[in-house]
Amino acid sequence: MRPEIGYDIEKIQMLLSFKEQGARLVEGSFSDHQSLVDAVKQVDVVICTMSGVQFRSHNILLQLKLVDAIKEAGNIKRFLPSEFGIDPARMGHTLETGKETFGDKMIVRKAIEEAEIPYTYISANCFGGYFVGNLSQLNYSLMPPRDRVCIYGDGNQKVVFMDEDDVATYTVKTVDDTRMLNKTLYLRPPENILTHNQLVENWEKLAHKKFEKVHICAQDFLASMKDLEHGLQAGYARIYHIYYEGCTMNFDIGEWGGEASELYPEVRYTRVHEYLQRYL
Repeated sequence: MRPEIGYDIEKIQMLLSFKEQGARLVEGSFSDHQSLVDAVKQVDVVICTMSGVQFRSHNILLQLKLVDAIKEAGNIKRFLPSEFGIDPARMGHTLETGKETFGDKMIVRKAIEEAEIPYTYISANCFGGYFVGNLSQLNYSLMPPRDRVCIYGDGNQKVVFMDEDDVATYTVKTVDDTRMLNKTLYLRPPENILTHNQLVENWEKLAHKKFEKVHICAQDFLASMKDLEHGLQAGYARIYHIYYEGCTMNFDIGEWGGEASELYPEVRYTRVHEYLQRYL
């Protein structure tokens, strides 16, 4: 628990809810190295859930401070840094406007590995709240469209969509799993691998309605980015790599990783059509 939370009532209530479920809150601050070291010494595993927004600024330094504290404490059996999206190690070709976030994550990875800290990286791909509920529309809303939907390219690239709670469940499963020591866990549950067309079709079935579909070719999509401010360009770049290149599914996992639903078949993950039902 960070003292910087101050009057953020939502975070305080969330922390108190954790306490009610049996969690023990330990205070530490990124501005106080020793407090981080002292906190880390009280646990075996560190899972960092710093938001992606914080990676877009100098706050990458905060996670590096955590790496330094873990290195000094010397007792951590597993560290899971804040990633939970597309695997940055496979995004060296990314558009220039979207390169910063992936580069920042690779800097953290390099620090972890040079410090010889045991780790697991989590590649969770596309969170439902950002990509499923609004059918991945770039219209500044996280709610489903009402009558018209943009389809990126031919809409046939395979994409992995995840319920956020399932991401947390799979993440916790790895912390004492020797199979995932110093490897990357890829979340690719088979029934949640859909094309953009299939995602829209799922919503049409639930809404009992057909939508007007406007296909946007890659050239027009890239051209539409030119006059946007930098932050929006980075968001558009993600859409481009996901829906035009299929970056969540266009590679084999290989020996340096594992697939979550195969490793942990006991987890009953939320299907995309079930996730969409909350928007009815």
